[in-house]
Amino acid sequence: MEIIGNGFIARNLAVIADRYPHATVVAAGVSSTSGGTPEDFAREAELVRDIARRCRREGRLLVYLSSASHALYGITEVAVAEDAPVDPPSPYGRQKLMLERAIAEAGPGWLVLRLSHAAGRWQRSHQLLPSLIGQIRGGNVTLHRGAHRDLVDVSDVVRAIDGLLTEGVQDEVVNVASSVPQPVESIVRGIERRMAARARYDVVDVTPTLTRVSIDKLCKLLPSMRSVAEAGYLDRILDRYVAYY
Repeated sequence: MEIIGNGFIARNLAVIADRYPHATVVAAGVSSTSGGTPEDFAREAELVRDIARRCRREGRLLVYLSSASHALYGITEVAVAEDAPVDPPSPYGRQKLMLERAIAEAGPGWLVLRLSHAAGRWQRSHQLLPSLIGQIRGGNVTLHRGAHRDLVDVSDVVRAIDGLLTEGVQDEVVNVASSVPQPVESIVRGIERRMAARARYDVVDVTPTLTRVSIDKLCKLLPSMRSVAEAGYLDRILDRYVAYY
């Protein structure tokens, strides 16, 4: 497996890289759902299009890591499937959708994985879990009222990619998420319990965000992935990574 990028998902994917010499995984580009300048987006688009053209020439499978966050799907009243109409509410989401379509139109074999908020080893300080842990350590946490996040263990992201490539799945868009968005306050409380700490909360009134995505397609393709929707999944993530950070 050729891995484009050096972020935390790319580093976690290294454990399966030798199994899929025919695949190129794009785990690079703008990583923050709330960030990215026009110049950042332009560089990302050029990179992805260049990789797609090369994969077509070389007969490689292109795996693109997209987003299953609010930035792409917006607020959803019911669990939204991959083939539902999408009107991204942010530049980040519009960029991801545009690149998904560009990859499909470019002609190589492709697989798009829409990831929710992955958590795991080697995350950068601005990403959700290490950011919250750092704020709690500092004694003060900023919370957006009504905000939810769907956390998925990066080891399950790797497990999904491993399974889909083993099964030969291609030319598909697949959500990889827990399908259970958690109130951010509940995530903070869970971290506090494991740190034996209590922070002061600064609550900011914003439009509540809750994005629920369907993982029916993922679980149909890989039945073992149903474990990500089991009760206690958030606790398992926090048990594994709070001590790490």
